[in-house]
Amino acid sequence: MAEGRNVLPTGEYYNPNVSQYQQIYRRSIDDPEGFWSEHLNILDWFQKPTRILDDSNPPFYRWFVDGKLNASYNALDRHIKGGLRNKAAYIWVAEDGGEKIITYDGLYRRVNNLAKALLNLGLKKGDRIVIYLPMILEAPVAILAAARIGLIFSFVFAGFGAGALAERIRASGARTVITADGGYRNGKVIELKKIVDEALAETSGVDNVIVVRRTGHEVEMEDGRDIWWHEIVGDGVNYVPPEPLDSNDPLYILYTSGTTGKPKGALHGNGGYSVWVANTLKWAFNPSPDDRWWCAADIGWVTGHSYIVFAPLFLGLTSIIYEGSIVYPSPDRMWEIIERYRVNILYTSPTAIRTLMRYGEKYPKMHDLSTLKVLGTVGEPINPSAWKWYYDNIGGGRCPIIDTYWQTETGGFMISPSAQLGLPPLKPGSATFPMPGVDPVVLDEDGREVPPEIKGYLVYRKPWPGMFLTLYNDDDRYVETYFSKYKGMYYCGDYCVKDSDGYFWLLGRADEVLNVAGHRLGTIEIEDALINSPEVAEAAVFGRPDPVKGEVIVAFVVIKEAYEADTEIINKLRSRVRKTLGPIYVPEEIHVVKGLPKTRSGKIMRRVVKAVALDQLPGDVSTLENEATVDEVKKAIELFKKEASENEG
Repeated sequence: MAEGRNVLPTGEYYNPNVSQYQQIYRRSIDDPEGFWSEHLNILDWFQKPTRILDDSNPPFYRWFVDGKLNASYNALDRHIKGGLRNKAAYIWVAEDGGEKIITYDGLYRRVNNLAKALLNLGLKKGDRIVIYLPMILEAPVAILAAARIGLIFSFVFAGFGAGALAERIRASGARTVITADGGYRNGKVIELKKIVDEALAETSGVDNVIVVRRTGHEVEMEDGRDIWWHEIVGDGVNYVPPEPLDSNDPLYILYTSGTTGKPKGALHGNGGYSVWVANTLKWAFNPSPDDRWWCAADIGWVTGHSYIVFAPLFLGLTSIIYEGSIVYPSPDRMWEIIERYRVNILYTSPTAIRTLMRYGEKYPKMHDLSTLKVLGTVGEPINPSAWKWYYDNIGGGRCPIIDTYWQTETGGFMISPSAQLGLPPLKPGSATFPMPGVDPVVLDEDGREVPPEIKGYLVYRKPWPGMFLTLYNDDDRYVETYFSKYKGMYYCGDYCVKDSDGYFWLLGRADEVLNVAGHRLGTIEIEDALINSPEVAEAAVFGRPDPVKGEVIVAFVVIKEAYEADTEIINKLRSRVRKTLGPIYVPEEIHVVKGLPKTRSGKIMRRVVKAVALDQLPGDVSTLENEATVDEVKKAIELFKKEASENEG
């Protein structure tokens, strides 16, 4: 890891004098109530709060306690009144290249029409709805309509299968589901309505299913339950007054993975969450009113909730929404969109970057990316080699990279460089420093703060406005999961190192560790060492049970197109890991595959790789992007066993 800790040469964009950040940050920690009483004004309030923080019942902290507001009003109405009526809110790009541009006024009209339709169905404040939509404009419309009338929405990623969808419908107690006939992915139709029908056969309580016509293929519509969006919403002119909601009234439930296998329903409120995402987007990326912002995530994940829907609309920005795969119909899809729509800020994942790295520099060089001013990353720690490729080939060596660390539960960015408050010299692979209001510390197992350069657990000592209210219908699990390991402090569940300059380096989940001959080794560190090799595009590491060592390290790697997979490369990779991390980190096995199993949002499914390699059942694969990658893993293992058998013979 030390190899990646070189400081990026300070260019004209970077502000070596970060005293402004330091002053603002210090005040946010020393005087949180005074600080947030000013920064809550980034939104309009029907009733401005006088009680900033209620900490009388920890860890159930409540922010802006007596304030009343509405997220839909802040996203739309105030901009309509403020002169942004005809500004583009979204530029939507279909996978086949089609486009739609929707203004703030057009979005406002659609949201009011859907809100009226939902009220006509008998839904009222506090009722739950599930949204199961692809990346189409109806997705933000559905979110904002729910927020407008005080419904609690639970957006389920459209890559989930029927079982996962049924579980979330059941857990949330949703009365209504909003879906589409289907969506497009890699040129194929994903039959979403069919999946909803299968899910509803496993659960009860849903009165209505509203269906958007996207693909036009024939679907079954159940009389008395299923309704076409265009028939119920129409194209009229309606006005639904935004419900004045208490700051701590629930806004949404987002189900996230749990170590027990049962998803956890993170419940976010209206006030603290909205104030947090608006401020953090402004601090981290410093977008100007004329910038075109592209958060290349899926609305179904928290990144999409916070930084495709709420924060950009709160700030009155123009956002890109792209429907499909970033490598379809060709690997230059992302770069083509940036050039065509003159994107200024790109926010994407390290997995996406590594995927595109595999195809080399020729594709970005085919396009004019000169409109880019700032780049960002989200979703997992970024390894230094991917950081540098992104910086050099996409940003042209001129765009700072805002490496954001946060979680579903935190609502928005927690540790990140700040383009607005003063960028420090960047270190590839480090998320740098905390956002104002965030008080992180790195602790050992016994709760002692570790010295610089020593790995420990990342913990937050103070509450922040964006934190979730609780786990839906499970307060006990909320306390046990997040606040029991270190009493009174929020436990992130991630390994971290704070270096001697105060920079934070995230090392992945604390439960993604190997026990090799008594040594606890983080999988992310080994993957980083592999990916830092010029030949490797992607890597997945896991531990295979071993009677002597406890576990031995097994790695699957994807080699870049410019290289041939052979014994020489395998030996180079072993040497690289040995040199970078030491001999105990060297994988026992390295298997070369053409692709790794991933979710449709682009995350490598390491548990699937491990299960298939160990000849176990892989579990739920409903979010798997490409089934052929599972066969790739199987073939690699079979070849390995065959060669091992021949060598023994």
